[in-house]
Amino acid sequence: MKIKNLVVWFYRISFKPLFDNLNTLPMRTFTRLFATALTAIAILSTNSLKAQEMSQTMSTNGMAFKIGVGVNAGLFPDRSEMDYGYGADVKLQYDLSKDVAVTASAGYTRLRWKDSPLNFQFIPLMGGVKAYVIDRMYLGGGLGTGLAVKESAQMNFIYTGGLGYEWNNGLEIGARYEGYVNNSASDLYFMKTGQYNLRIGYNFKL
Repeated sequence: MKIKNLVVWFYRISFKPLFDNLNTLPMRTFTRLFATALTAIAILSTNSLKAQEMSQTMSTNGMAFKIGVGVNAGLFPDRSEMDYGYGADVKLQYDLSKDVAVTASAGYTRLRWKDSPLNFQFIPLMGGVKAYVIDRMYLGGGLGTGLAVKESAQMNFIYTGGLGYEWNNGLEIGARYEGYVNNSASDLYFMKTGQYNLRIGYNFKL
């Protein structure tokens, strides 16, 4: 009972005078106040909605830098001198829009010869482009070169092409063909070849 009396008392000293004053206002004045209040609410709601949409767009559709880390592994076709390859990379990505992004990456790759203990190790330096075709599914391609870890071992040219998918939580998975053109002057020379590669990575927004 005391709680009910307290609520009634609070209503009488706060809201009741306001309602009583509104009842004594001319209809035109009351209409103007009501219209002004609705306009203010509409403006605030619109600004809030735009801010939420902008925040969501920034977080899901890009227009921002991302840095990603990933691991990859792949197999070479039967006709190749190489057997398999694996590596890791760090990738910087800038989303130009919700549909297009540019990338730059560096990492470590090791290629293993068939029926031989030899391997070819290098640091790939790549630049690329992603085009998001369906939601967060993308087609991607890249060009670059490789800095051989061992002296006198040289890589001339690397090219890639494939597809992948990015989740909003940062997880990314992609499949690509990665081709290599080796320098004929290299101590570890091999014919032009390439691997079918699977990459799993995670992206962090900067």
